[in-house]
Amino acid sequence: MTPVQTPADLRPITALRFAAAAWVAVYAFWENLAGGGAMPGLVAKGYLGVELFFVLSGFILCHVYLAQAGEGRFSYRGFLWARIARVYPLHLATLVGVGLLAGAALVAGLNVDANVLSWSSLPANLLMVHAWGLAPVAGWNHPSWSISAEWFAYLCFPAFAYVAWRMRERPLVAVMLAGGFLAILYVAFERLAGFSLTEATIRWGALRIVPPFLFGCALYLVYRRQPARPAGLLAAVFLVLLVTSAALQLWDGITVLLAGGLILSLASLPNARAGWLASRPAVYLGEISYSVYMVCVPWKLLAVNLAARATGAPDKQLQLFVWLAVLALLPVVAAASYHLVEHPARKALKAMARRRKIASTPVGVPL
Repeated sequence: MTPVQTPADLRPITALRFAAAAWVAVYAFWENLAGGGAMPGLVAKGYLGVELFFVLSGFILCHVYLAQAGEGRFSYRGFLWARIARVYPLHLATLVGVGLLAGAALVAGLNVDANVLSWSSLPANLLMVHAWGLAPVAGWNHPSWSISAEWFAYLCFPAFAYVAWRMRERPLVAVMLAGGFLAILYVAFERLAGFSLTEATIRWGALRIVPPFLFGCALYLVYRRQPARPAGLLAAVFLVLLVTSAALQLWDGITVLLAGGLILSLASLPNARAGWLASRPAVYLGEISYSVYMVCVPWKLLAVNLAARATGAPDKQLQLFVWLAVLALLPVVAAASYHLVEHPARKALKAMARRRKIASTPVGVPL
């Protein structure tokens, strides 16, 4: 595809995943901060951390699988099994966890939103199609709507790869087309629906992932043709612009495009020169980022209620130091879920695939 040699593991953007998950978490927990008032612009745009994940997803899946797809070595069955091994065990575990927490709360006489235990939404959640407009309400572990959207992108990956492979000699054109498509769809959707596509979840999640995922695929073509230079400086510039765009609450499309520039710049930063971004602690945080995202709501349900009872906080409005403690413990809980559920289940399913000769997963950075 190109003479440019790229590492199998892109450590700087692995570390970036934790920042995206933390952005979403602060956004989700902000309502429980006493005296927090209106969200600052940067916090209020925390839902765009999901878009950052979507762009990363397209970029990394192309990094691992695009050449195979283009050269006819791609195993669709093996690809889907690897994706299931990556996302489904923790999705199922958190779904059960939310059910148990909600059931315990009801037994204890606490009020629980009726939608949390929406039995009519359970089949769609179990099949990971609840963000395709197939679930009547947003129940159970609500953040898993994005995993349903990811599942849609995984199923459609051969189509994304087909387009990307044929645009591989024109990467800049691909980026401009993908960016243009993103902008047009965002504008058209908001005018038709009356709200931004970047704020859609359970009804339109499958559509929401398409433009950022496609943009990530196009950015990968640029990376493979010629990594961005000087990568470190560009990453710093894009980070400042992204934070500024979110803080000023500019149009979401601008922030998503800037997130793509940050991802491309960080991917172009050699591991040997990435400093703390390539360090073991930073990469480890990136590895547990999926757990951080998926246990965010279950932990919020448990910890906020317990903290409010222990401190007598009215309306679950926690004092700053209590709020910070609850938020700081989220990565600890995520690490536990990673080591107890996510990682061992993924290894077991991959071992099962090898035994059954489905396919072996290519070396690369898992999403």
